[in-house]
Amino acid sequence: MSRVISRWRRWDVTVQDAPLALALVLASLIPALHNRGTQLGELPGRPMDALAAAVIALECLPLVVRRRWPLVCLALVSVAFAVDQLRGYHTVAGTALPIALISTGLHLAHHRRTTVITATVAYAVLAVALDREGSTEGVAGFVTFYLALAAAWGIGAWLRLSRKAEAERRRHVAEATRVAERTSIARELHDVVTHHVTAMVVQAEAARYLTASPDRLDQTLQTITDTGRRSLTDLRHLLDLLNPDHSTFSIGSLTTLVEQTRQAGQPVEFAEEGTAARDAGSAEAVAYRVVQEALTNALKYAHGSPTTVRVRYGEKEITVEVGTEGVRASAASGGSGRGLAGLRERVDVLGGEFSAGQQNGGFVVRARIPAGNPA
Repeated sequence: MSRVISRWRRWDVTVQDAPLALALVLASLIPALHNRGTQLGELPGRPMDALAAAVIALECLPLVVRRRWPLVCLALVSVAFAVDQLRGYHTVAGTALPIALISTGLHLAHHRRTTVITATVAYAVLAVALDREGSTEGVAGFVTFYLALAAAWGIGAWLRLSRKAEAERRRHVAEATRVAERTSIARELHDVVTHHVTAMVVQAEAARYLTASPDRLDQTLQTITDTGRRSLTDLRHLLDLLNPDHSTFSIGSLTTLVEQTRQAGQPVEFAEEGTAARDAGSAEAVAYRVVQEALTNALKYAHGSPTTVRVRYGEKEITVEVGTEGVRASAASGGSGRGLAGLRERVDVLGGEFSAGQQNGGFVVRARIPAGNPA
């Protein structure tokens, strides 16, 4: 059934609207329904003839284009409806007029006010013509029918506003999603680029003082080269996030991250307890970013000061603690604002806890990250 509906929706709107138009034509030609349609003006009924068949066709068939050319549809249906009532055919095809009004109120994009005014004037002319033909409808009857037609237009206008509001809502959701994606990518860029570039800068600064020790200079330059390559690798992983076919983002090894920081001249004591659960999901990636950002700050603001990194993997959470001696809180929290603030947001999203501040003459970053969240 769903497949049939899907195919039906792919057809042109004129094809979709054709069954309704044909159904009204057939209903109007059924003998038992003659003079059973709309009777505005209460003029005496008249038997079907060739003109009646033409009127039926002109009232019903324009519904085929009610969504594509709503104004044309309404004009043709209105003219046919007027002839229908003035001649006294009173066919079922008269039902096409409120349908055309609803469609026009919904689909007409331009000249809506002009259309309403023109239709109102045309209706007044029809009412006067019917009255001259001997109508017993009276003012109250004509006004009541006009209000019914106005309600049909109002239904279409309400549907139009509802669809417009829904489209606006979806646009806002899409824009918010794009902003969130850009923010996420900016955070990843900050985490990847800042760490590697900071390490390279520190290593390059150290190399200036090693010209008298060729071996150590060569080792330092090689470390800079390796750091640059790792940076390019991480950037490629990040750019893969923009690939629609990409499903997961592989984070680096904490051991490799710590070793890289040590090569940059930062003494790091590293302790890792337990093993990450298979369903750790985003928690493992966030833990890696917390350590990476904390080590980056250590290189920036306390280069050469002892740093400790402790990571413990539990069944339901991952806890991270990174402490560096001699880091001032004002320095560690400075910069672009994407670092520690971004980490806090990452942890908060997963329902964890994050803190960063001065403690015992150093700066300590702690995070408790619930595990089991989908990556």
